[in-house]
Amino acid sequence: MALLNVFEPSTTKSILERLEKLKPETQPQWGKMSIAQMFAHLNIAYDMAYGKRSSNNGPVAKFFIKLMAKKMVVGEKPYPKNGRTAPIFLISNQREFEDEKARLKTYILETEKLGVSHFEGKESDSFGPLTAKEWSVLFYKHLDHHFRQFGV
Repeated sequence: MALLNVFEPSTTKSILERLEKLKPETQPQWGKMSIAQMFAHLNIAYDMAYGKRSSNNGPVAKFFIKLMAKKMVVGEKPYPKNGRTAPIFLISNQREFEDEKARLKTYILETEKLGVSHFEGKESDSFGPLTAKEWSVLFYKHLDHHFRQFGV
């Protein structure tokens, strides 16, 4: 599966077009999250990438996470439906649709604006340094998975 590059304006345009198709009443095709919870879930990945949140995992936990999950997260193989997620990504409370959507849109635009040079070699809280391509796969694959979950 060839994944789009989140640093390209055409990809950002495509992602934002899909985002705009999602409405507060949009229901998931699988899983338990509401649409607002899904946006909040996606925002956690950006919060972590932008240093606004930490997993608080120690060095041993990070070693095993990198060993066990990195290939799945930054590889091109799609995520399975109803797959498990790390506890930090679980959203159990209700969220405000417009607030979470606006935060997500801001992150998507900022990621494109900062571009490859900002993300090349940037440290991931869970996986250590990643290439810009790995960051792009991580972001795009996660967005695509959940957009598909909600039918766009």
